[in-house]
Amino acid sequence: MVELASIGAINIDVSLFVEDFAEVGGEVPVKRIAIVPGGKAANVAVAAARILGPGKAALIGCVGDDEIGSAHLKDLRGEGVDTSGVMVLKGVGSGRAYLIIDERGRNSIYTFFGANAMLSPGDLDRPSIARILEDSSIIVLMDPPLDVSEKAIGISRERGKRILWDPGVRSRLGLAELGRLLRGVDYLILNEVEAVALSGSNDPMGAIPRILGAAPSLRVILKLGARGCLLASSRGVAEVPGVDLDRIGLKPVNTVGCGDAFLGAFSASLAMGMEELEALERANYAGAFKASRPETRGSPRLEELESFIRAVRDGRGPGAP
Repeated sequence: MVELASIGAINIDVSLFVEDFAEVGGEVPVKRIAIVPGGKAANVAVAAARILGPGKAALIGCVGDDEIGSAHLKDLRGEGVDTSGVMVLKGVGSGRAYLIIDERGRNSIYTFFGANAMLSPGDLDRPSIARILEDSSIIVLMDPPLDVSEKAIGISRERGKRILWDPGVRSRLGLAELGRLLRGVDYLILNEVEAVALSGSNDPMGAIPRILGAAPSLRVILKLGARGCLLASSRGVAEVPGVDLDRIGLKPVNTVGCGDAFLGAFSASLAMGMEELEALERANYAGAFKASRPETRGSPRLEELESFIRAVRDGRGPGAP
């Protein structure tokens, strides 16, 4: 039975690997092109399914009736994701994301929403989707349209579900517009840029008091990249340090999808009954594992995550005897 639902974008990712980013009006050579399945909600569903097992993580979203949409469904089912909540829309193109990745693993992303923008609040009442929301103990909102997030939060709150929200680009709407919704959320997941955009503060740490002021019962998870992450609430702040990949003979290759691997592992760990700090530590390891992999969906399977955690704690490479 489904234990976790991820709601939001399903994209095809077109990644361009370059030595460095071009300046405005400039040009740089592309060293390699990779076209792979992606989309934040789909990535989270896959990351969670790799940890929870087949049929335990479901995806709710939309694809177009094109080759991309068909490929998505095949890939997701192959990963063990429940796709009964994915709608195929006629005459609409599937979402696409164009990513620029430099030799240090940094990235910038340009997104065409396509079918993703067509998900509506009424779709949550469809029998197949209503079943997923009823069965799941964890609801992860990635980047669906805002009115969909609002309805999903309302439904989940009424049924006692735990709600995790990564608003992504919608952080730009600010606390004046999102504050009311945040009061119905358990965990808000942000990176540093999003924290500043949401709060209007000049720095990420200054953003936290403003966000908690708007939603006092909220738990804010701030992703700090290679520096780790932190969990802030009205009770205080807990920090999880970053993972030193060099220490175990690895290096960051591609940071695209690290946040999704992080959130997939965190939400899956909560669904498994772990306490939030243990879940957060495992999420941090999962994000670091993904950084060492070139593919967008480079999140670890359960046995890979456990092996990676042991390797980091022992200070040796994952393949060492």
